[in-house]
Amino acid sequence: MQRRKIVAIAVSTALTTVLAALPAASQQGKTPPTNLYIDVSTHNMAGMPDIGGMMGGLGGFMARRMGGADASKPTYPTTHGIGGLSGQYLDIALHNALKPGVEAQDQVPAGLNLGNALTLIPIEPTTSAPSQGNSSPGKIPDVEMKISEYWGCGATVRPGQPKITTIKVKGGTLDGKGGMRGMDFKTTGSMSKGLFAPDRDIDLKPGYVYWPNRKDGKQVPSGARLAGDHKMVGDGIPDSMQFQVQQASDFMPKLALRSQGEMSDAVNLSWPTVDRARAYFITGMHMEVTGQNSYNMVIWSSADVAGAGSDLHAFLTGSYIDKWLKQKVLLPSSATSCTIPKGIFAGAPGSQGAMPGMLMMTAYGPESWITYPPKPADVKKPWNPEWSVRLRAKSTATAILGLDLGNMQPGNEGEDGEQQQQPQKRPSMKGLLKGILGG
Repeated sequence: MQRRKIVAIAVSTALTTVLAALPAASQQGKTPPTNLYIDVSTHNMAGMPDIGGMMGGLGGFMARRMGGADASKPTYPTTHGIGGLSGQYLDIALHNALKPGVEAQDQVPAGLNLGNALTLIPIEPTTSAPSQGNSSPGKIPDVEMKISEYWGCGATVRPGQPKITTIKVKGGTLDGKGGMRGMDFKTTGSMSKGLFAPDRDIDLKPGYVYWPNRKDGKQVPSGARLAGDHKMVGDGIPDSMQFQVQQASDFMPKLALRSQGEMSDAVNLSWPTVDRARAYFITGMHMEVTGQNSYNMVIWSSADVAGAGSDLHAFLTGSYIDKWLKQKVLLPSSATSCTIPKGIFAGAPGSQGAMPGMLMMTAYGPESWITYPPKPADVKKPWNPEWSVRLRAKSTATAILGLDLGNMQPGNEGEDGEQQQQPQKRPSMKGLLKGILGG
């Protein structure tokens, strides 16, 4: 077990060397003292029924489960990545410079089916104990990671692909205090220059209040609607802070991603158009063991250009969507299909094992701002806004590569309402999830 842990640390270190940090963003223009941020996401874990926001993202659920927390309560943020079970997710963050970090309430419309109001509270203060070390001393084994990068829709691999990078980690030791010494990194080849959007998510930090939270964490029911009249109340909240969420900013429809084809063949992806989607983007990843401490990772994106990675699954502004549609980084809103080139996820000869390959897809929705009072058309007139609301929406989907989902989507049930059986027995999403969660 100790050797496995050391190998895992070495692999993680190798992967870290190819990840680039997202640049920070700053809001331009005059900022009112009270700012509310509302994000909605609809997620479809292909082949699974709706669970609502119970998980708060699969990663967040696992973290809470291992930490002994109540995993049935989602906590902020639930919409910033791709993951979790099928359902609707809602995040609300408020920063009020007049009374920073003071509890507030969003009085919500009845159609949200979450009661009359959602209570926003600050993050829980944390205390950290002195580090006692989180690993035993030992030698780090040599690790080799080969990364093959593909891009573009189409049945055949395009000329000039794949772009291959090999990372070798040699020597080094763990000092027993979480540190690593004497490691030597060697890289051959190079990854494509990454495409990044500014990080505009509202993270957990002092001075803000959030929903969902440890006291008022609720799963969003399927079919819930955010559209309607909202009013913010609380100590220091401007009396004028009431607004209407339009249908355009409500939860988007489910992204019903379908895949057909074995991993050794060209895999055909298809989906019905998603209302209000401005563009689409898909990525795939597969990793396998090719030898002792030797790994092969294959990554692919639907972009027509290299360098588009999973960072692009974030909420995007209209300007980035417009730019990347012109550059064919994103698929247009009219797109309903894409083909993964033949055999790129088939695996290397002699591989000893592999993680399930994963697909991730995003349908980018609209972003809008409400500011009160509205900015006057005459720039000469004084303008002192009291508050603002930012509204963002997207719809996402995940699927397991090689799992034929053509008969697992809504509308393919038999007369008795049960899902039709596949011609060949394949692992089910429910069975795979059960294995992951140990339930």
